[in-house]
Amino acid sequence: MASNGNRSRLDRFLAPYRITGGKGFRLKDHDPTDIHGLDSEHKDEATQMLARGVEWLSDAQAKLFAQNTWSVLLIFQAMDAAGKDGTIGHVMSGVNPQGCQVFSFKHPLAEELDHDFLWRYLKNLPERGRIGIFNRSWYEEVLIVRVHRAILEAQRLPPELVGKRIWQERLEDIASIERYLSRNGVRIVKFFLNVSRDEQKRRFLDRLDHPDKNWKFSVADVTERGFWDDYMSAYEQAIGATATEHSPWYVVPADNKWFTRLVVSTAIVHAMDQLDLAYPESGADRKREVATARRQLLREHK
Repeated sequence: MASNGNRSRLDRFLAPYRITGGKGFRLKDHDPTDIHGLDSEHKDEATQMLARGVEWLSDAQAKLFAQNTWSVLLIFQAMDAAGKDGTIGHVMSGVNPQGCQVFSFKHPLAEELDHDFLWRYLKNLPERGRIGIFNRSWYEEVLIVRVHRAILEAQRLPPELVGKRIWQERLEDIASIERYLSRNGVRIVKFFLNVSRDEQKRRFLDRLDHPDKNWKFSVADVTERGFWDDYMSAYEQAIGATATEHSPWYVVPADNKWFTRLVVSTAIVHAMDQLDLAYPESGADRKREVATARRQLLREHK
């Protein structure tokens, strides 16, 4: 568990990126190139800090699993090529796979379309004692579905329920379910990896220029760039409507991958540290059981 001094330093470092209320939130106020006043000379230091964060998370996850009271849900949203997969891989590299569940949500299947828009996400929530990672999430229902109306039409809602307020209503539903989950022991931390349009273009070209990266590229990625402003507007409204103390958003600068990973790692450490995780203490009965088992083992013949 971090000391009060370390907690204060974490708070100060994360403050520019942590959103806990939507009033006055504007995405344009968050610079994708920001590195918190650091420079390239600090990259080695950031790598060391990330390594310490990975080590700390490994210890915290073991306590989370043993305590079996809280669960942690990490939500990652971003435009293509913002670095979600790489960030998740680096930050969670020290976590025991048995205590971590990762779900990547693609286009909904027929069974999923036969249910409400939250169903497929809710059935994949992490169990107590585990960390769940949503690589894209229920926010897709107010992002890509909002930008591409045909996807909404495929959900076969009763026409009278598809009105002008549908996006506001969905955001209200998402905020309500996150409040409900937080009241039931699910700590939610949400990340928007904020990559610039210019940096996305550079990364797309890098994928095209290197044959071993071609598999990462889809023609649809370029098509979606044509809707950039629509997506930014949808993200701004989604973050503004659902950022709370119990379910904060982190708008993470994503043009520099080393800094993105540092912010995400620090935010997860900060969130889990607030849970005051600890290994369960043994009661009198348990201590007697342990003592009895120890004596039995010592009596065994070699």
